[in-house]
Amino acid sequence: MAIAKQYTVNELLRRFQLNVTDSRKKILQLFLNQQEALAHADIEKKAGEKFDRVTVYRTLQTFVEKGLIHSIPTADNSILYALCKDDCTEGHHQDHHIHFVCEQCEKTACLDQVNIPEIKLPLGFKKEKIDVVISGICKACS
Repeated sequence: MAIAKQYTVNELLRRFQLNVTDSRKKILQLFLNQQEALAHADIEKKAGEKFDRVTVYRTLQTFVEKGLIHSIPTADNSILYALCKDDCTEGHHQDHHIHFVCEQCEKTACLDQVNIPEIKLPLGFKKEKIDVVISGICKACS
């Protein structure tokens, strides 16, 4: 689903049963305008307003919990965030795709068109989440 093309910021927040606040609108608009994943610090810088660090953190956590954005772990144990493109819902993300980290520009992109192959786990193991991160050189840096 192309979330950005289907809904305005206000409609999207209401669709995910979230109160429409200035901070949520501004942060969500950042995700709608970006092609790459964002770190907490990126959001603070790009918001253009002085949102309190805790407000940004709580907004991100709320967006993740509601299925509006998903988190991407990084090699340095930090977290990036990207807009969910599939029909994610509260507590259940459907973003089964690969993330690509460019070693030159250091941007992280969701490769929505690349599916993660099915992984059969041994008896007794239950998967909760699969994270696949590929590093290399992105198209813009090639």
